[in-house]
Amino acid sequence: MDKHLKSQKPHDHSLIALFNSTPSSSSSSSSLSSSSSYWYAESIHLSSNPVQTGSKVSHEADQTEATENDSIQGMGFMNGINGGCIMEWKDVENRFDQLAWTGNRPEPVIKWSQFDFCIGMQSSSEFANELLRALRRCRNWKLDITKPELQYFWFRIKDDSFNSRMQIFFDMCNRNMDGRITETNIKQTILLTASTNKLSLTHEEMEDYTALIMKSVDIKNKGYIEISQMESLMKATLSSKTPLSPTKQVSAALGKNNVHSNDFCEEEEPMSKAEVMFRNYWRRCWVVLLWVVACIVLFTWKFVQYKNRSGFEVMGYCLPTAKGAAETLKLNMALILLPVCRNTITWLRNHRSISYLIPFNDSINFHKVIAGGIVVGVILHGGTHLACDFPRISESDRSTFRQTIAADFGYHQPTYVEILMTPEVGSGIVMVVLMGIAFSLASKWPRRGSPVLPVSLRRVTGYDTFWYSHHLFVLVYALLIFHSVFLFLTKNWLEKSTWMYIIFPVLLYTGERIFRAVRSGSYEVDILKASLYPGKVLHLKMQKPEGFTYRSGMYIFLQCPQISPFQWHPFSLTSGPQDDYLSVHIRTLGDWSYHIYSLFQEAVLSELLECPKLYIDGPYGSAAQDHVKYDILVLIGLGIGATPFISILKDVAKGVQIAQRDNSGLKECSLTKGPSKAYLYWITRDQNSFDWFRDVMKEISNSAQKQSVVEMHNFLTSVYPEGDVRSALLSVIQSLHHAKNGIDIVSRTPIRTHFARPNWFNIFSRLARKHGGAKIGVFYCGPSNLARELMKLCTKFSTTTTTRFSFHKENY
Repeated sequence: MDKHLKSQKPHDHSLIALFNSTPSSSSSSSSLSSSSSYWYAESIHLSSNPVQTGSKVSHEADQTEATENDSIQGMGFMNGINGGCIMEWKDVENRFDQLAWTGNRPEPVIKWSQFDFCIGMQSSSEFANELLRALRRCRNWKLDITKPELQYFWFRIKDDSFNSRMQIFFDMCNRNMDGRITETNIKQTILLTASTNKLSLTHEEMEDYTALIMKSVDIKNKGYIEISQMESLMKATLSSKTPLSPTKQVSAALGKNNVHSNDFCEEEEPMSKAEVMFRNYWRRCWVVLLWVVACIVLFTWKFVQYKNRSGFEVMGYCLPTAKGAAETLKLNMALILLPVCRNTITWLRNHRSISYLIPFNDSINFHKVIAGGIVVGVILHGGTHLACDFPRISESDRSTFRQTIAADFGYHQPTYVEILMTPEVGSGIVMVVLMGIAFSLASKWPRRGSPVLPVSLRRVTGYDTFWYSHHLFVLVYALLIFHSVFLFLTKNWLEKSTWMYIIFPVLLYTGERIFRAVRSGSYEVDILKASLYPGKVLHLKMQKPEGFTYRSGMYIFLQCPQISPFQWHPFSLTSGPQDDYLSVHIRTLGDWSYHIYSLFQEAVLSELLECPKLYIDGPYGSAAQDHVKYDILVLIGLGIGATPFISILKDVAKGVQIAQRDNSGLKECSLTKGPSKAYLYWITRDQNSFDWFRDVMKEISNSAQKQSVVEMHNFLTSVYPEGDVRSALLSVIQSLHHAKNGIDIVSRTPIRTHFARPNWFNIFSRLARKHGGAKIGVFYCGPSNLARELMKLCTKFSTTTTTRFSFHKENY
């Protein structure tokens, strides 16, 4: 499945703390000049008495401000979050000094257009310009900025007084500084907020949002809003927002025996780290350990065997070393085929006793580990022969040669070149070259056509090149048999045992390929509907072939003969097992996906009656299939990585509904027995991505019964965090619109969108507290860097709470 989209937001190096809830120690690293004393005194005055425009903020409001601020700031309102990095005045001053110039002026200055860089808001320059205009109150706001003036601005920005912060925001909206915000001002601010957060906004939506704000605040129909009304609006809308995970709960969730739940057993104690590691890795460990032991035993057995033979007198320890490595190569060339026998693995993983012992979810990783073992074996076997054995044969004492191994060479002592020209050595060299090509093109950068590679290499690499080059293994196995027939120093057929090792895996894999070819030939599917979504995502709704059954979390392979009759690509099924159709979502990330998107785009736009022909092969099992083993599910997808979990959400919701009907006395079999609750955390960086699964989100959210079973959280990383002034108005509109219409303004579904990236620590804390004693399966599909963070959190909370978190990552 195409799942390598990285959903990372390019935050500023340092985010302005415009509405910072934490006061800054704003002491200058250098003494203030006499010219800056006015600005400094004014900034101190502003900290306690914010500038008022048009309407006063009453003294009584100041007295109650601290209490109100605690509740609002605790909800994440205008916190000045900076991605873990908050600037201080010394940082701003250093940036000023980098840019400052004097010319004919008495003191250094910077251009007004450099204000955004100095305060760390360079990624949203337009917003920084509006901020500067508000701070200068429209008076010659494009003049050059001196250091004392910049320090004054910085003190105002860093002022943690709510009234001061509210005044700055009001002044940004109130462009003519008359103390009144009109509809035009609101529209301008909405447009600025939308562009700053990379959100699309239609004219009708802008009009609707503006009218919504005016109706909520301008009760007397004056046609404008004053600062006191804006302040009330902020407090009323944002203080009512429920955060995903209150920070106050974090410490409580980490305490021992503090988790309470009526649904799960509370008698279990938190596990030790050693126990967590054992539970997570014992299957992998025993399989890898068994493999390592087998390699060592075979190497030792063959080493001892050849150490006691006559050839040892000529070649010394080089001979048993090369032969020992060769024996491990036989084993690994047999084993490497087993993890890619997908039908066999899918069948085996359905047997609980077998899947309990063998980690089928790591089959591809084990395939890579064995490949690494083959590389080591080839280097040891081939390198020892070329650098040690062959030179010793050609340069050995003639009498010793005649008394030991002369018969194996027809009583002719060969030269080094003559040895290289023999069938066994020539076939071995060709085999190594072919394996080197296949292994190199299968590595991460060439397979993905990484930009790290030179342009010339990128043209000849990519998934297609990997796919075709990997089929060189057919020649490799043929050469392996040929190579084993002409072995040096071996006349006994029982010792030419290569065929004994590989016959079963080769026959099994060959049988699988034949079975897949026959089955896929009967699985030509009719396209019921093809939809094109933003981000070059193709949604295909296909007729389900007769007799095609699968479980949620499985995937299929697709083939399009118009592109290639040989290429099959895996995609997660986004339809549920109970649906009478099959569906997949294909993100355009490679050559094949680009071609199939283009074919269907042409068919859809030209309204052709016939869509491109498709064949399917499957279904095949994946890590997501294990979701039935857990009480609670946490499904985490980045971008298109949400696709494996859509069918699971449908299945869990449907399964619980059927179970509830069964409990009511209706006779109907439950499709899914297992999870009682599923959480989806979908992180994407593009607002248009919500179009991909909008129908599914609406379907689940519109059913109160399903909502109690499935809880969805959307995160849009292009929007600045809740608490940042750049998304403050967006938060207000979101709250008002959702309260009135029940629809989120970002996703355009009933599911409310969270801004920026999730705080995973707080999310896991909330889950541990809410589901004490439960077994929670965490399933993730996306880049590896977040996978490592999630795995650490699973271990941390399993060892500090009674909740058991088990991590699974999708691998294809």
